Amino acid sequence: MSAAPLRFDGRVVLVTGAGGGLGREYALAFAERGASVIVNDLGVSIKGEGKSSSAADKVVEEIRAKGGKAVANYDSVEDGDKLVQTALNEFGRIDVLINNAGILRDRSFARTSDLDWDLIHRIHLRGSFLVTRAAWNHMKNQKFGRIIMTSSAAGIYGNFGQANYSAAKLGLLGLSNTLAIEGKKYNIHSNTIAPTAGSRLTQTVMPQDLLDALKAEYVAPLVLWLCHESCQENGSLFEVGAGWIGKLRWERTLGATVRQKNHMMTPEAVQDAWNQICDFENASKPQSVQGVLQLCVSDLRNCRSKSMENSTGIDPSQAVGQKLPPMVYSYTTLQPILYALGVGMSTSDPDHLKFLFEGNEEFCCLPTFGVIPPQAAIMDGALASVPGLNMDLTRLLHGEQYMDLYKPLPSSGKLTSQATVADVLDKGSGAVVLLDVFTYNGEDLLCFNQFSLFIVGAGGFGGKRRSDKVKVTVNPPNRPPDAVMTDGTSVNQAALYRLSGDWNPLHIDPSFAALGGFKKPILHGLCSFGFAARHVLKYYANNDVSKFKSIKTRFVKPIIPGQTLQTEMWKEGSRIHFQTKIKETGEVSLAGAYVDLVETSAPPPPNTAEGLQSDLVFAEIGRRIKDVGKEMVKKVNAVFQWDIKKDGKTRVQWTIDLKNGSGDVYKGAARGQADTTFTLSDEDFMEVVLGKLNPQKAFFAGKLKVKGNIMLSQKLEMILKDYAKL
Repeated sequence: MSAAPLRFDGRVVLVTGAGGGLGREYALAFAERGASVIVNDLGVSIKGEGKSSSAADKVVEEIRAKGGKAVANYDSVEDGDKLVQTALNEFGRIDVLINNAGILRDRSFARTSDLDWDLIHRIHLRGSFLVTRAAWNHMKNQKFGRIIMTSSAAGIYGNFGQANYSAAKLGLLGLSNTLAIEGKKYNIHSNTIAPTAGSRLTQTVMPQDLLDALKAEYVAPLVLWLCHESCQENGSLFEVGAGWIGKLRWERTLGATVRQKNHMMTPEAVQDAWNQICDFENASKPQSVQGVLQLCVSDLRNCRSKSMENSTGIDPSQAVGQKLPPMVYSYTTLQPILYALGVGMSTSDPDHLKFLFEGNEEFCCLPTFGVIPPQAAIMDGALASVPGLNMDLTRLLHGEQYMDLYKPLPSSGKLTSQATVADVLDKGSGAVVLLDVFTYNGEDLLCFNQFSLFIVGAGGFGGKRRSDKVKVTVNPPNRPPDAVMTDGTSVNQAALYRLSGDWNPLHIDPSFAALGGFKKPILHGLCSFGFAARHVLKYYANNDVSKFKSIKTRFVKPIIPGQTLQTEMWKEGSRIHFQTKIKETGEVSLAGAYVDLVETSAPPPPNTAEGLQSDLVFAEIGRRIKDVGKEMVKKVNAVFQWDIKKDGKTRVQWTIDLKNGSGDVYKGAARGQADTTFTLSDEDFMEVVLGKLNPQKAFFAGKLKVKGNIMLSQKLEMILKDYAKL
């Protein structure tokens, strides 16, 4: 049973070189099926000489005589804008473009002149480009377009005397394939045909009896089908002639990898593998550039694996204990600020200003900036020069990270790091190198880092699997997290973080990321490490860098810039366990992690005779609002922090949390970000509570300082009078 007739009603078709031969057949066929046709023909000779309107006019007359719609255009394809403008002026749109115009200037290669070469390329390749470019945006805007490029068997296989023509015709195939990729999301399809038909271009290379058998009308049906809205073919090449149609594709041998690790690649190695390189048995059919890249990477990995089977290049007896050359890291206040921005800090949070503004009176480095000075041990390739570590650093993965901070980092200076290979472990599928790095400021030891580096494919050398030198990860408690903080990363997060010195193209170059099997560049592991560390620092140490002691984490899952990080935290004494999840997927990205804070002795109980009277008041507020906490959370939805001073110094902090859970009053800084912070002396606080000092007068007199959302202070009266009954 035949399919329904293919119609082109409402479609506008532009055919170049339509005054005769194939172009004429296309124009007549489209018009017969309802399309409005622009018949373009410059009217030149087969060599591109002269000019006449008669060819295009005759075809238009034929179409109109049969009741069809058509107009003529006499411009050269080098004036592509004019051709497309004719379609827009006459019919208001352009749907289908058939790039068919062409000339011949056949010469043997030795006799081909510059003019012979240039004319062919100007008409065939550049002309098709110019007309297509003029139509492209119109097709994009209307979310529909069909494009045909006309190649040739000479372009595919070559043909004596047609070097200029062959080069241009194969160039059209490359152009069409790229348009197919770029136009796909706009419903623009581009295909290429290599017709074998009787025309004025083939009459010079075919005998007359063959020309008579190869009628142009046997090519047109393929072109019409490829241009119909129901046809989804895209980016393909077809040979067609005498009623026969065949689809072409590339074929590739399995090939041979002639490069071996630690051996030069030589012509003799290529010669030895030549039969295998050229053997088409079990050949593959490549379809994209990505396929080629993946094959190269796969073969390279196989090469490395085979090389490692013979010799892994790993010898712990030589490597362990080896020291790398000292690394000097000089920096100004710019580098800590760049790092803080790289790990997600923002001026939208007032608490972040101490890490972002060098003029802030509390300006300081984030503790995890301590990983930056020693990372040169990895980035500059010095590790590969260590005896017994003959390995490929392009296969290096950052497995785990530990850092001890002995004192806060200076905001600028010149630091020296000394790296030592602490141990090398054999994990079978790879090798783990433990790199211990001590960083000094002059004679003072500032911090210690242990980088746990996994080298894919470098295992199997018979080494030990475990080491007592490893700073181990620790799983979090088996209970819901005590606190959760969430931060979105920017799509430019990796581009920003890399300015701190990790220039690995995996984090910014899509093509390089694709070689590693990633759809997009991924975020640096140490960037997410920095996000999580500042979450802990904020929630449990009120951004006091002097309370930060150490941190450990294992990198589990890559993060794509733009995803949201959710840090879950558990407090166990001075240790804060944490794990970081990708909120969009629920997958754990950082695992077995913890931050150790500096242990502080518990403050002595308040001595009301000589100490702070405000302690008793806050304790009483907590007792009185205990039963109505949930109700207050709904009404207030805010966190208030009080910094109480005595003798000009802050002696204690109290927090009333009416935003989280059931409400809470506790001694200490807010465990998250306080919405409003009040600072005043113990004496003035008691005067306010007893009604002897008006809060507004205290504020204007400078006795009461308010930071954050000052409007929320209006809710204090409800808290203190209506609920606490003060």
